[in-house]
Amino acid sequence: MKVSRQGNSQPAPDARANQKGRTRAALVAAASDLLRRGVTPTVAEAAEEAKVSRATAYRYFPTQEALLIEVAELSPAVAPVEAALAALPPGDVEARLLHLLDAFNPILFANQAPMRNALRVYLDTWFENRRAGEDASPIREGRRTRWLDEALEPARRGMPRRHWRRLQAALSLTLGSEALIVMKDVCRLDDDEAMAVLRWAAITLLRAGLEEARQAPATRPGARPR
Repeated sequence: MKVSRQGNSQPAPDARANQKGRTRAALVAAASDLLRRGVTPTVAEAAEEAKVSRATAYRYFPTQEALLIEVAELSPAVAPVEAALAALPPGDVEARLLHLLDAFNPILFANQAPMRNALRVYLDTWFENRRAGEDASPIREGRRTRWLDEALEPARRGMPRRHWRRLQAALSLTLGSEALIVMKDVCRLDDDEAMAVLRWAAITLLRAGLEEARQAPATRPGARPR
């Protein structure tokens, strides 16, 4: 009988989290379809279109503003990043990572107001769910982790999962509105300086993560991962 390497084994998927992600995606897709038909959707209308209960829909998007920011502002803004991922250079993971940063971060810095507004809505949604005693719904699509999975696929395939998850989490700090706020508001860098720092940080983290994974002892078949 073939025994899989436990160090690289994938944990059982979180069915509840996956269902939450599918529900959120269904609401976004329904709202997008309504917009294409000339309707500015309310949360209730998106819920009806997606065949999701209103109570459930309001846990993901407590206000129409929250829904429209995702559908009408964020999704169109990042469409070029999705196209860039489809044209990633083969092989060199550093080049692929920089290709991702150079596709997204200029969009991020050029659209600071809507990106900051989206972050405000995410935080408002979190607090709204907390006040209602609800479990945290996936208020964000999680684009960064998906993008990093795709960009660094050549390295990710041979890396123990625990190493990849740590590297992915660290690299997520070099993308997104939180990175923008730290660079601009805390460090007070101009846009070009900020994007250069984020590129440097991403490559430094990538090299450190790859080196750590290379030096990690191989896990014996049948052994428990640490």
